[in-house]
Amino acid sequence: MTDSASPSNPRDERSAALQIIERLRSADHIAYLAGGCVRDQLLGEMPKDYDVATSAHPEQIESIFRKTAAVGASFGVMLVRDFGPTIEVATFRSDGPYSDARRPDHVEFSTPELDAQRRDFTINALFLDPTPEGDQIIDFVNGQVDIEHKVLRAVGDPHHRLQEDHLRALRAVRFAARYDLTIDPSTRDAITQHASELSGVSIERIGHEIHRMMAHPSRARAARMIHELGLDLVIFGAGTRAESIPTLESLESGASAPVALSAWCLDQHGESVLDRTEALATKWSAKLDMSNADKDQFVATLEIAGVLISDWSSTSIAQRKRLAMRPHCCGAIMLVRAINPPLAEEICLQIEQLSSDGIGLAPEPLIDGQVLIEMGETPGAAFKAVLDRVYDAQLMGEISTYSEACNLAKELFVNYTKNDQ
Repeated sequence: MTDSASPSNPRDERSAALQIIERLRSADHIAYLAGGCVRDQLLGEMPKDYDVATSAHPEQIESIFRKTAAVGASFGVMLVRDFGPTIEVATFRSDGPYSDARRPDHVEFSTPELDAQRRDFTINALFLDPTPEGDQIIDFVNGQVDIEHKVLRAVGDPHHRLQEDHLRALRAVRFAARYDLTIDPSTRDAITQHASELSGVSIERIGHEIHRMMAHPSRARAARMIHELGLDLVIFGAGTRAESIPTLESLESGASAPVALSAWCLDQHGESVLDRTEALATKWSAKLDMSNADKDQFVATLEIAGVLISDWSSTSIAQRKRLAMRPHCCGAIMLVRAINPPLAEEICLQIEQLSSDGIGLAPEPLIDGQVLIEMGETPGAAFKAVLDRVYDAQLMGEISTYSEACNLAKELFVNYTKNDQ
């Protein structure tokens, strides 16, 4: 059985997959590398995982290997971990009807040719036969030609492929953007005609695809294609405008998916988004099933960027240090750099200077709430305000010792008492 483990090296995965193929063949079964790893190799990319397709049925796979797990035995999918990394091993199959527009109602174990013909796009329907003489590509759908011409094409009838699983419209965008492919006209027409059907796909699946697109440097191309194909209105609803996406296009390649989403949101809704981040975050989070962590980063990136753009020049040293140390400030600066590069460079330079001023961006506070209690103060609303003011004075170099911090706190409490009377 499989267990949790750290990600394995792709070369280790390939070695494990090849050993699985060798053992399956020694038991008189056909076995090939299949799908994405073949596509990536032909496109000059390093495959991230390796899948095996075989004529062996799940119970036969289970009898041949010691460490297996049935994750989709009814669909012919098993996991094998006999050689270290976990490898997905699937039986060649043909699919029945997709009544839920997501997965087939039933499958029939079949041949490599029929297995290729049930897949989504030709670039994903290739097999690789590793032989002593070298790798041999097995291609029943002209996928190699499409890879050579950089074309994304549905296998068979594109309307049928999209009706089977409506999410394939977004998968087409992700593959085309990531690998710089042109979508075949008939496939493109089918996506456009079936765009409204994407509304029936769960937000979890849509959000997962969008997250994968935004996490990749090809994100801007993906966003443009989503708009051109009419998928953005289905995903986000009315009020979107993605004809121009200058912020997303200018975003540096290393930005995280939540930062990229904040840039895309800014392009769709204009700079007014910086004044209503929470409302839009709630909307986008609901549309894309963001995790709490992603939503927090999305909100913080927009909020901090808004302050940096509108208020940085008028903020105090203490406010600047506090901003610089907020979680996700780096992502916010990435967003500012995409909008106003000179301002971002000025902010980065000033933060660097503040970090080396002898005080630092986030020194340990000279006093805390326990010290205030020991001074005889009663915990209440004034505590946070006093501690914040004392820490601001520390950040700005106005005080630097414990006794100075205590004296300032006493003065502040006196002022609060006078104001309350």
